[in-house]
Amino acid sequence: MIYIEILQSYNLTVFQWAAVGCAVFLLGLSKSGIKGIGIIIVVILAFVFGEKASTGILLPMLISADIFAVVYYNRHAQWKYIKILIPWMIIGVLVGVWIGNDISEIIFKRLMAIIIIGSVIIMFISENRKSDKVPTNKLFSSGMGFLAGFTTMIGNLAGPISNIYFLAMRFPKNEFIGTAAWLFFIINVFKLPFHFFVWKTVTKETLILNTVLIPVVVFGFLLGAFIVKFISNINYRRFILIVTAIGGVILFFR
Repeated sequence: MIYIEILQSYNLTVFQWAAVGCAVFLLGLSKSGIKGIGIIIVVILAFVFGEKASTGILLPMLISADIFAVVYYNRHAQWKYIKILIPWMIIGVLVGVWIGNDISEIIFKRLMAIIIIGSVIIMFISENRKSDKVPTNKLFSSGMGFLAGFTTMIGNLAGPISNIYFLAMRFPKNEFIGTAAWLFFIINVFKLPFHFFVWKTVTKETLILNTVLIPVVVFGFLLGAFIVKFISNINYRRFILIVTAIGGVILFFR
């Protein structure tokens, strides 16, 4: 009875439930390896639940999908790069917790969009040159790690940043997915206490809502994992670049 009452307390229309279901289905697809659609998920949930509240609703579902991803793609993870990025991402998360209540959402979103679109343009130029050279500058890794940590805490928007980094590293498809899976599983679990005790965006009510939605996430993941098998490495890179660029444009005008 309490379970039903809590779900009814959200007062969602049929259209809103359908939109949320679509978003969490896309989340499953994203975590299976069909990257670049994370911004669409964030936009839909923010529209239904509000900017900040949606981050707490989304986080437990991200973690549940991360678990499937690390199990499925575990053998492909490149731990060398995870160890490089994690410390900087943790710093970024802590900074995000500190200023998360004060930063202007409009300024943040516009800045993020400009960074994403600019980075994608650079990646397109690199792809057309057919260069196999990867960035070795420590400033690049630390900067991308910090930015990913900061943006994942503020709005679960680290996907485009990590996509650009892993594309720059010239990761094959499975290594890309496996490394990202472990990286975000670790950092999302690290974020959870801050959402519980500092921002208070994860509550009993949001967790009950999550239990309704997680089966849809699982279905999306299983379907996505099946689809990814048929995508070549070259087409996978092109898909990520195009969808990430579209996401940056959506974020700018959101």
